[in-house]
Amino acid sequence: MNIKIIALGKIKEKFLKEGIDEFLKRLTPYASLEIIEIPAIEIKDENLTKKVLEEEGQKILSHIKSQSYVITLEIKGKMFTSEEFADKIKELTNIGTSEIVFVIGSSCGLSPIVSNRANLKLSLSKMTFLHQFTRLILLEQIYRAFKIIKGETYHK
Repeated sequence: MNIKIIALGKIKEKFLKEGIDEFLKRLTPYASLEIIEIPAIEIKDENLTKKVLEEEGQKILSHIKSQSYVITLEIKGKMFTSEEFADKIKELTNIGTSEIVFVIGSSCGLSPIVSNRANLKLSLSKMTFLHQFTRLILLEQIYRAFKIIKGETYHK
């Protein structure tokens, strides 16, 4: 399985980078994983938010193949338990999906053109997280999903 995470913005905090690197290492036996960081455009005028989101959206879409299964992370997306998320990953594998692309937007959200491209809109929680934490939380849940699928132990 090929997994791609497209994320707006760079991770600057050392502790987050270390956590992300740890889960990337742990995921190596289960999937080929690539993270694409797209520089977030700084919004200096709130009236330009829609235009900036459209620009970011075009950059995101340029990294997505037509046959990729796209999962966007959105506030109003569907929530899963870890087991349900694992079942979804397993289902996609079983039907021959070769690439899953997760998209993490900027702190302003995602462009409608990216949201409309999604095969699935996912919410990690009803709670709000710092934008930079999302990548680490997502990687941990992907890792947990593969451990569940393989029937391997992992802390609860």
